[in-house]
Amino acid sequence: MIKEVEGFIFKETPYGESSKIINIFTKEYGLIGVMCKGAKSLKSRMRSVTLRFTYAKFNIYYKEGKLSNLASADIINPLKKINSDIILISYLSYLVDLTTQVLKQSNIDTIYNDFINGVLKMEEGLDPLVLTNILELKFLDYLGVGLNLDECIECGNKTNIATIDGDKGGFICASCLTNEKVVDKKVIQLLRMYYYVKIDSISKLMIEDEIKKEINFFLDTYYDRYTGLYLKSKEFLKNLVAL
Repeated sequence: MIKEVEGFIFKETPYGESSKIINIFTKEYGLIGVMCKGAKSLKSRMRSVTLRFTYAKFNIYYKEGKLSNLASADIINPLKKINSDIILISYLSYLVDLTTQVLKQSNIDTIYNDFINGVLKMEEGLDPLVLTNILELKFLDYLGVGLNLDECIECGNKTNIATIDGDKGGFICASCLTNEKVVDKKVIQLLRMYYYVKIDSISKLMIEDEIKKEINFFLDTYYDRYTGLYLKSKEFLKNLVAL
């Protein structure tokens, strides 16, 4: 029985002389493997719809826990802006690798929705660094190292927050502040906004460069110290845009 699924191709792997296996992050079933017979052939109508970073509706012969088979696909958004920009492609490569790691820990609808909405906002031209940091912050919960961005991690005070400390795992209020590095107030406000914002509702991102850099540095340091993830795509991205 053929099933239609919405999804995004994370990976394509050659199979034999003319076929390939694609890994699709689907809204309905999470990350699945799909056989695409003859898709490597120059004359195949499957060739253009089975490339990495394709966002489409796929008609598949779905087999739970096994390799499914592709019947057809219809592209939802060709992502022309992203695919014509090496920097945006590099951001997307990193987000795909990061999301793959997150899916090893959890597989719920919000991960798919956040990822797709982040990609679509990037395609619209919104700041890729900010969008990436938003996803990184949201994904921390699934990786088991989420931050407390609601109150002081020490006393529970919800007001007069002075800074955020990665080692302690969240906000620190002025009364509990000892020798922690004090960050800009805008960093505190934006981190909380990043965490709670619905990505599909974002229409513009006007954030000062220094504030963006401070947030990105904090998240980079936190990921390096607490997630155990080392992604080559992140290192490539860092070198490319000198984050």
